[in-house]
Amino acid sequence: MNIFLNKKILIYGLGKSGLSTFKFLKNKCDIFLYDDYSLQIKSLEVKKNLVNYKNIFKLKFDVIILSPGIDINKCKLSKYLKKNQNKIYSDLDIFFSFFKNRCITITGTNGKSTTCQLLYEVLLNQKFDVKLVGNIGNPILSVKNVKIKTIFIIEASSYQLEYSQIFKSNYAAILNLSPDHIERHKTFNKYIKAKFKLLKNQSKGSFAFVKKNDPLINKELKLIRLNSKIIKVNTNKKNDFVNTIDNKYFLTETNKENLLFVLEISKKLNLKKNLLKKSIQKFNGLKYRQQIILKRKYLTIINDSKSTSFASTIAILKANNNIYWLLGGIYKKGDKFNLPKKYFNNIKAFIYGDNKNFFNQKLKGKIDCKNYDNLKDALKEIFKIIKKDKFLNKTILFSPCAASFDSFKNFEDRGLYFNKLIRKYYNGI
Repeated sequence: MNIFLNKKILIYGLGKSGLSTFKFLKNKCDIFLYDDYSLQIKSLEVKKNLVNYKNIFKLKFDVIILSPGIDINKCKLSKYLKKNQNKIYSDLDIFFSFFKNRCITITGTNGKSTTCQLLYEVLLNQKFDVKLVGNIGNPILSVKNVKIKTIFIIEASSYQLEYSQIFKSNYAAILNLSPDHIERHKTFNKYIKAKFKLLKNQSKGSFAFVKKNDPLINKELKLIRLNSKIIKVNTNKKNDFVNTIDNKYFLTETNKENLLFVLEISKKLNLKKNLLKKSIQKFNGLKYRQQIILKRKYLTIINDSKSTSFASTIAILKANNNIYWLLGGIYKKGDKFNLPKKYFNNIKAFIYGDNKNFFNQKLKGKIDCKNYDNLKDALKEIFKIIKKDKFLNKTILFSPCAASFDSFKNFEDRGLYFNKLIRKYYNGI
């Protein structure tokens, strides 16, 4: 029985996820809409379904759908939500109630988007009807033309999983775990529990893929019982197939790990190895994720604007030489800089923004640091320095290790701005 059909439902949060949920459910349920902020809504249909703050407490809702961006502890309806926590669901739950398609769901701290995109291209090139959805940018309920054979590749954040109750995935992966979103989850343990909800909800006959040599994952596995078959991906073991891949994108440790997860999932899907290899060879990665935007004889410029923590940057710091590293923004609570000592002399850090003290403290005694008010001034200084020695191989790495919301709309906006600055300052060095 579908638990959402013909119910009185409150959708809280009218971003991409909330609006796609409304469009999907509007002819199936009695829908009410609410958002904490006054929105410039043009759609008359949306306006008709808006409910004001006072009326929410008078109406008795069967279900509350929370958008991932709503923090239950820091929103206008916080007390109300906590009283009605058993009624809270996510768009993933709605999807699971209405569709019975095969799903491959990827979560973890780093590498989710890259792994999802690679897996999507691999399946697409093997003629599967495949949809790429979730935290990667396309809300799961916005997808059209879903057939019985359609496979969904879902990037799931800890926010989505935290609110989900009934969602199940045939194939589920936790790539890795490190401190992230502590400001939202309050403790690292709660963050880990949110991630593992994906595996705990799986049914018998499903597959759970986890990083074999991740101590945090192994610790949690000892505390819980899973219905699915656990497949531990050994990211330390040499892989003969990976060694035949001629694609520079997979030279970093993190991208190699992402690839190993895709290979393990591919085995369960019985994919053709020759087509699999072709897809991997052609893979260019994601925009603003370790993206090489300029490559000259003595200079490489990398735009890694998607980096929001030290953990997501470590691999690329190891993989390049003579690095001029640009970082700054809204730091992640509990974030740790775990780069081995042997790499310290290879890096000069150029820190920008209001949170310079945090980054200086983390890098103190390890990396040579200089401080600037903004990204523009920091980059201008780097170009002045590297002009003095044109014949030394060098790398300008924009890998902020921080959220972008202090100065930009999102990491895409930040990455685009960096590219504009490069076009402005690069003049044939």
